[in-house]
Amino acid sequence: MKDQPEGKTQTERNLERIDGKYILRELTRVLNFDKGILYTIKELFLRPGNTVRIFLQHDRDRLVKPVIFVIFSSLVFVIAHQVLGFKTGTQTQDLGSPGITKAFEWAGEHFGIVNILMGFFIGFWAKLFFRKSEFNIYEIFILMFFTIGMGNLIFTFSGIVESITGFESYGTTFLIVLLYSTWAIGDFFNKRKVGSYLKSCFAYFFGTLTGSLVIVLVGVLLDVFGGKG
Repeated sequence: MKDQPEGKTQTERNLERIDGKYILRELTRVLNFDKGILYTIKELFLRPGNTVRIFLQHDRDRLVKPVIFVIFSSLVFVIAHQVLGFKTGTQTQDLGSPGITKAFEWAGEHFGIVNILMGFFIGFWAKLFFRKSEFNIYEIFILMFFTIGMGNLIFTFSGIVESITGFESYGTTFLIVLLYSTWAIGDFFNKRKVGSYLKSCFAYFFGTLTGSLVIVLVGVLLDVFGGKG
């Protein structure tokens, strides 16, 4: 009996030669640039609207699930903030009310939950502005979770830059997040119409404003009922 069969087996004939292209492709797979969290971030950064459309209508395997993505990005922000102590994305509201201050502190400590709720608020406003859209409210929520997740990562990156340079840029970062969200939402609904981006901007603005007003309302209730106690 021979130790090895003569000629090449079918498996051997199908093996690729190890060269530069092979190594690059394997490294890409290891880093998940073709699937998973890094792929999700890359696609949402380059073509957010089209990426979410593909997720909804064609392929739901390559992107991270939207709720997991927004929780992951919130966790990244919270960890980075606790380690580096930057102020970007965590501006306190000085409204002279202990209850409101406490409510905003709670929101900062439960960043992931608040972001999911914020996604619902923005989603409802988007549905109102794009009421003739083919997408239902649940599909719009998915768009919002992906968009908010990217916003969290932008705030995280800005916070890291702040911790390195000492330059506080909350206002600039908020504007960047607003512009990205406007682009992402408008690109999703109708990237060829200017009106789509205007409605997207209003939806994001009113959604975040609604969320902030809810936090303020909770703070007022804390003041009222806390004072009676």
